[in-house]
Amino acid sequence: MYYLSRVEVDVQNRAKIKDLTHLGAYHNWVEQSFPKEIATGERHRHLWRLDTLAGKKYLLIMSESIPDFEFLLKYGVTGTIVTKSYDGFLDKIHDGQIMRFRLTANPTHTITRPGKKRGKVFPHVTVTQQEKWLVDRSEKSGFELVKQVGVNDLNETQTLAFKIVERDWPMLHRNPGRAVRLSRVTFEGLLRVENAETFKQTLVKGIGREKAFGMGMMTVIPEA
Repeated sequence: MYYLSRVEVDVQNRAKIKDLTHLGAYHNWVEQSFPKEIATGERHRHLWRLDTLAGKKYLLIMSESIPDFEFLLKYGVTGTIVTKSYDGFLDKIHDGQIMRFRLTANPTHTITRPGKKRGKVFPHVTVTQQEKWLVDRSEKSGFELVKQVGVNDLNETQTLAFKIVERDWPMLHRNPGRAVRLSRVTFEGLLRVENAETFKQTLVKGIGREKAFGMGMMTVIPEA
């Protein structure tokens, strides 16, 4: 079972959300919203991201159980929690389906260093690099990015029907006294489902790195 939950962040109450100063604080909020998992020691990965819609900020969570509403309201607005089963939606996904998507991710690449067994991870920083990062991951994630031709383009040049709508560098406190900034990029556009089973796993497991800190979550809406 998978569930999609949303709550409005109470940004108007600064005293209430004074702890939400970095991604680690949001991560803790999400994890604490599943007290039964903490009690049993059976922890599951929870995908989450922050969305801003019509001037309001929302926390969106993908999980295998329903979050505890009392804990979600620690920083949330009363009466704004919505939770629904995601399984019925997943069951309807099929190959060839066109969907509008939104993805917040951490585009990175790894550089191998001489004499080192493990490469070092670096963020992609340009729009071109970040767009290519998504293109390179589309096939193994079960989808293809839709190509389009401009209405007034006499040459009928095909371009990919997606764009980057937000880019920033939020703070993350990994350890006391050690803070880093992560590259956070939000993509929106059109995709075509190429492998439905793989794509479903992408929706519930995420894409890329730093999933614990609000990255990797893709949501989709079928095109009519």
